[in-house]
Amino acid sequence: QVQLVESGGGLVQAGGSLRLSCAASGSIFSINAMGWYRQAPGNQRELVSVITRVGTTRYAESVKGRFTISRDNAKNTAVLQMNSLKPEDTAVYYCSARTMWGEDYWGQGTQVTVSS
Repeated sequence: QVQLVESGGGLVQAGGSLRLSCAASGSIFSINAMGWYRQAPGNQRELVSVITRVGTTRYAESVKGRFTISRDNAKNTAVLQMNSLKPEDTAVYYCSARTMWGEDYWGQGTQVTVSS
């Protein structure tokens, strides 16, 4: 079992920045990739960014150049630095972890609201 706890959401004006953190606990040795997804009202949950244990990253086209994902394996945390935020970035952001056995775990979600 893996437990994930997010922090760092909030309200920001367009053009501003937020930093989301995700702390993992439990069977952390089994985690391969960690990432962030988001879900806006009426929309499906979508990938924002993922990072593997060795540091390989992937980003949604809509956030490339604005968001940066990082990971500290020693502290079992993943961080999403979000810059140049836009109103369309407004959503609930979920931390995710995938184990080496293909199991997916999710955090409780944190609200990010970008005002225009």
